[in-house]
Amino acid sequence: MTVPKTGSVGDARSPAPRRSRWRAQAPVVAAVALGGGTGAAARYAASLWWPTPTGQFPWTTFGVNAVGCAVIGVFMVVITEARSAHHLVRPFFGTGVLGGFTTFSTYAVDSRYLFADGRARLGLLYLAATPLVALTAVGLAAWTARRVLKWRRS
Repeated sequence: MTVPKTGSVGDARSPAPRRSRWRAQAPVVAAVALGGGTGAAARYAASLWWPTPTGQFPWTTFGVNAVGCAVIGVFMVVITEARSAHHLVRPFFGTGVLGGFTTFSTYAVDSRYLFADGRARLGLLYLAATPLVALTAVGLAAWTARRVLKWRRS
């Protein structure tokens, strides 16, 4: 590893590069934080509207993850292949809103509760089905978005 040159031996420079790096990233951090709060609030609202009874399949978390992954698939195709977007759109919506909306931590907790309630088969089904459906949703949504864009261009 090499040490960057800072001038003469007695040169006492201020840490301006560190501050300017933070200033450049501050809007991105703020966009992710605002989006994350929005997405998490939407997920919490979904859990209040459709609560999962104890020991039952957690359909709300399952659905939130599937829908969120499908939206991520469409969103990424649109902002990377169809339109140029402001540089904060992706961190706000993709990382923030959709990252806060989808919840693989709750998926893990829901699985744990199913096992703790003696519902091992249901827990294993949930553990296997969630990532399978999430990956399928993002793949099908991206594929569909590309087909729609191609159809609209022709």
